[in-house]
This record gives sequence, C-alpha cells and structure tokens, in this order.
Amino acid sequence: MPRFLSRPLRVSLIIMLGLGTIYKFAHGRGLIPSVSSLTALAHPIVCPADATMHAPPNVDGWLRADQSLQQLVPQDFDQKKVSLLIEKSKHRLTVYYDGVALKSYPVVFGRGKGDKRREGDLKTPEGILKIQDKYPHPDWSKFLWLDYPNQQSRCKHNRAKQTGKIPLWSTVGSEVGIHGVPAGADDMVINRINWTWGCPSMRNADINELYPFVPVGTIVEIVA
Repeated sequence: MPRFLSRPLRVSLIIMLGLGTIYKFAHGRGLIPSVSSLTALAHPIVCPADATMHAPPNVDGWLRADQSLQQLVPQDFDQKKVSLLIEKSKHRLTVYYDGVALKSYPVVFGRGKGDKRREGDLKTPEGILKIQDKYPHPDWSKFLWLDYPNQQSRCKHNRAKQTGKIPLWSTVGSEVGIHGVPAGADDMVINRINWTWGCPSMRNADINELYPFVPVGTIVEIVA
C-alpha cells in the first residue's frame, strides 16, 4: 500500500477490497444476488423455454436393468457421446450414448415439488445442465456436481422475483449434484422417498456403476 496514503484511507481501501472478494465468492456460489440481477428486475424478464434433447425410453420401469453399463457400451466407447436424461415424474435416470438410450436407473429428488427457483426451496432444478466436477463423497458414495445455477436457471430465478413468486432477497442456490445415499439407505430410492435438499439421488451401487462413464462436461437434461 503506498505510504503517501493516510492511515484511514488505507484501512478503507483494505475493507473495500475485502468486501469485493467476499462478494465475488458469495455471488459465484449463488449465495447472494448480483447487483445486475436486481437492477434487471426493473425491466420485463422473458426466459426462453427449456430446450429438450432426449426422447424418453418407450418402456415402463427401467431399461435393461438386468445388464451392466459395461456390457451395453460399444467397444470403441467415447465418453464425449454420453448424456443423461432425468425424468422426475418417473423417478428415472437414463444413460444415452450418441443419442440412443442404453440403460435406466431409479432416482429420487428434493423434497419440494416443481422446478427449483431459489436457495432452500428443496426443489430439484429442471433444464439442460452439465457435470462440472466429479469426486468421491464421504457420505453419499459419489458426487456428480452440476453447473446449477447456469444462465437459464438464473433467468428463471429473476423472473420468479419479478412476478412475486419468491422474495426479492432470495438467492438462486448452488451445490446441486447427482449422488448416492447414506450407507444402508437404498430403500429410500426403491420406495421413491424424495429426501434430499434438491439433488437427484441414486442407489450407491448404481452411481458407482455410472461414475466411470460420465466425464466432466456430460450433458444432464432434467425434466418434470
């Protein structure tokens, strides 16, 4: 810090830099709204409809549940051709390879019903997301971290504020991912008990099977 600045001014600059760093971190995590999002509420917000990418499997229940994913992928398997479709109404996660459905698994969701709009509503977000990171989890076996909130989810969040569906001080939320269950709790998935704060949750054996086949960048489509 330049010596020619007075002590009070130096302290003020340090505080401003610290607050700026805290704001950048908290906003990036979806913990506080951005200044631009609040000013944008003065103008009508129109969000494009969620895109669709997958044709759901034309079967009742689970597709090829008796076969392992390793048996179903081609010998010249390319991870970049994998994508996922999650159907909330059917409690079903389906793995696609080059646009073709390979296998589906049971899955449960957040305790709230509908599309996620804000932090703490316990809802699972809908739309086109991507896996931004993946790692073992100490409590839920594996974690496939999704890129919520993305531009579309932020738009829907701000639109909900503008229309009075959520409070203006609400934040959009973060830390949504596909994960397993606590050890010995597979029955929650089998019995379709929506127990999470908004994440899709699979049986541990299922997410362990899926984990090696989905790289960072994998598209995940979540529909109602």
